[in-house]
Amino acid sequence: MTDLARTQPSALDQLPDRDPEETAEWGASLDAVTRAAGSHRASYLMRRTLERAESAGLALPPLLESDYLNTIPTAAEPAFPGDEAMERRITAWNRWNAAAMVTRGSRDGLGGHIATFASAAWLYETGFQHFFRGKEADGSGDQLYIQGHASPGIYARAFLDGRLTEHHLDHFRREAGGDGLPSYPHPRRLPWLWEFPTVSMGLGPISAIYQARFNRYLAARGIKDTANSHVWAFLGDGEMDEPESTAALALAGREGLDNLTFVINCNLQRLDGPVRANFKIVQELEAQFRAAGWNVIKSLWGSAWDELFALDASGALARRLREVPDGQFQTYATRDAAYIREHFFGADPELARLAQGLTDAKLTECFHTSRAGHEPRKVYAAYRAAVEHKGAPTVVLAQTVKGWTLGPGFESRNANHQMKKLTGKEFRAMRDLLELPIPDSRLDDALVPYVHPGPDSPEVRYLQERRAALGGPAPARRVHPVALPEPSAKPFQALAKGSGSQEIATTMAFVRLVKDLMREKETGRRWVPIVPDEARTFGMESLFPTAGIYSPLGQTYDPVDRDQLLYYKEAANGQILNEGITEAGSMADFTAAATSYATHGEPMIPFYIFYSMFGWQRTADQMWALADQLGRGFLVGATAGRTTMTGEGLQHADGHSPLIASTNPAALTYDPAFAYEVGAIVREGLRRMYGPEAEDVFYYLTVYNEPKVQPAMPSGEGVEEGILKGLYRYQEATAPAGDSPRIQLLASGTAVHWTLEAQKLLADDWGVAADVWSATSWSELRRDALSCDAAQLNGEDRVPYVTRALAGAPGPVLAVSDWMRAVPDQISQWVEQDWYSLGTDGFGLSDTREAARRHFGVDAPAIVVAALSRLARQGAVRATAPKEAAERYGI
Repeated sequence: MTDLARTQPSALDQLPDRDPEETAEWGASLDAVTRAAGSHRASYLMRRTLERAESAGLALPPLLESDYLNTIPTAAEPAFPGDEAMERRITAWNRWNAAAMVTRGSRDGLGGHIATFASAAWLYETGFQHFFRGKEADGSGDQLYIQGHASPGIYARAFLDGRLTEHHLDHFRREAGGDGLPSYPHPRRLPWLWEFPTVSMGLGPISAIYQARFNRYLAARGIKDTANSHVWAFLGDGEMDEPESTAALALAGREGLDNLTFVINCNLQRLDGPVRANFKIVQELEAQFRAAGWNVIKSLWGSAWDELFALDASGALARRLREVPDGQFQTYATRDAAYIREHFFGADPELARLAQGLTDAKLTECFHTSRAGHEPRKVYAAYRAAVEHKGAPTVVLAQTVKGWTLGPGFESRNANHQMKKLTGKEFRAMRDLLELPIPDSRLDDALVPYVHPGPDSPEVRYLQERRAALGGPAPARRVHPVALPEPSAKPFQALAKGSGSQEIATTMAFVRLVKDLMREKETGRRWVPIVPDEARTFGMESLFPTAGIYSPLGQTYDPVDRDQLLYYKEAANGQILNEGITEAGSMADFTAAATSYATHGEPMIPFYIFYSMFGWQRTADQMWALADQLGRGFLVGATAGRTTMTGEGLQHADGHSPLIASTNPAALTYDPAFAYEVGAIVREGLRRMYGPEAEDVFYYLTVYNEPKVQPAMPSGEGVEEGILKGLYRYQEATAPAGDSPRIQLLASGTAVHWTLEAQKLLADDWGVAADVWSATSWSELRRDALSCDAAQLNGEDRVPYVTRALAGAPGPVLAVSDWMRAVPDQISQWVEQDWYSLGTDGFGLSDTREAARRHFGVDAPAIVVAALSRLARQGAVRATAPKEAAERYGI
């Protein structure tokens, strides 16, 4: 072994060496090159050897980083198919109008973002002109996830192609009157244009991955041919720090989603400074994506750099580019040629000699503006390579200058994300740089104009012809209403009959219902069961053999439980999406399925079942985006409640998800107590979301893992209406009528069972008559009441349902649930009776259900004491009754 050989142990030491002498010769050759030509030459040879091995398909780990150079050299770029001069004029108009829109809005303090689109304009325009398929093409078209801060540029393009007017642009961020443009891509606010919400940042990347995966799922199950649909996600390099941005990279690589392209705008700046001041974000991202199995295309340097690279005979320039941190490179983009000569080229004698032959103008051009992301030919080459690559998703790392064309006051400045307007002088400079035919007479420093070349101009005709060839306008959202047939009554009737003497939990009742609905001839295949893991916890293993678990590879192994009836069956056309331990990924799945009615014109019925604690608490931001995207389906918070999930402890004990859910206007939240209530709610949900007059809502049901005998549905009038509206009287008082003290007990979910015990104790031990009401939805009762309040302000005489339902009911009202008291307290102001609530406020804890309920003061004896306390305040029972009850029950 030579002095240059490695001394650290390696995993290779564990492998047999068939020819140690040959191995030693290879090592000696490397040592010799290092001594004779230097470490740079040796490193170069090793990289080229590894690249050759990788291209030959040898079983070696892939290289995670390449040099800080363009993946596609200039000489290898394909011919540009468009009219570059024409597309430059179109891009110039878009740049101007985007900046004008935000600047005009800033007069009233509305603001907006200018610098992001300025850097990314060519990344979008090249796609719109040559790649993005519209909704009028075969299939569903492409799915575009637009970077939120670039929305002004998309509006400017829609203005140019005639889909928006000056009136619309002047209502950017002015939505109250109904004509406004939302600040970011918000489908709920502008449903004909935006298809996917991408702000909050980080949600776009994970959503795009699962959308691409769901496209494959639809095709594998024979529901929709999605072969011509490509998913494009436009992201910022700073956005990639969000955990969700990279959470599913391995899924995309593992499943070979070559119908997916990420375009990451690497302008090296986040919202408040450099993304990686002391490091290199492009290299870091390259390594991350390559390690996850992605194809990586780096598009970094513009054509002005070609001369510099041609002069770099020793590789010194490439080495220097790789070692300079991003924070320093951002500084080069704002300094003069003398500074660049001293600090960049002066670091290496070979580079200093190279720079002697370069003019100051050439240096500033290269370091200030010449980035591949600003050149349509280089962007086109990268996109074409991306869509032609098979077997893996592709990420394009495109380097740009943030604020490009907006002038030196904007370009590469740390503060440019917060800069909301240009001055008149800056607009004149921008006009001259973009060569726009706008006379000085039209430039008003107080109100810069929008400009349009005219609907019959060559630019607009070119734009519209290109979009027609690609399948129509983009971005665009289209909904072709497809009502699903109403399912048969039989599955719901089974729940309405009750469980007889068998004890089953409402979680199991829901799963049994869906299993029956998945057998429906017309709609069964449209159900999409989604579970992050622990499907067996929720009793879903019965679905495995019949529905199968989706896997693009099918089942390539013999499952360990193959000899069991309910074995783990994976299939290429499997119906269940069993995602592993990823609530964020499962929510992205759910969103793709819940919006398939618009994205693909194929309504799907997703139900996503999860530990209730890890739904709204963990992924509420995605659920808000789901509402924005107008999604439909069933979210099921299983093992719900703070005292029902025994043994797991503080972070598993959910006592607040219905409260969080109530903040989402599109979420219809129900806390059913009985199986028949589950059935009624699901049946109504199918009607509202998938019937002839489908609504853009989704359902959140909480179900419990506590086995109980499920009663038959009561036959009384108004029961089903009450279930759906949120409240009905389940069981009238059992104590003698007449002068008996009276109280109304309202309960939801599993708390109904404790309340029924309390009803009996009150009657047997204290002579109190208590009516028990099932409150299936506190939040729907509140929303109805709020609606009535709003109507009353307009002169309508509407009384809230909860007020009408409890009108004249004798005695105080006591509300009980397995949730914090704020959940039932939502309706207190519309209840005319004296109101009091019991709940599970505080942190959860591990113990038996009985002990936990005693701890929180919500078990049957605690309800009795609270009821007597309210009655004693009214003089309906003796004042000592509450204390006597507490002593009697050991509270």
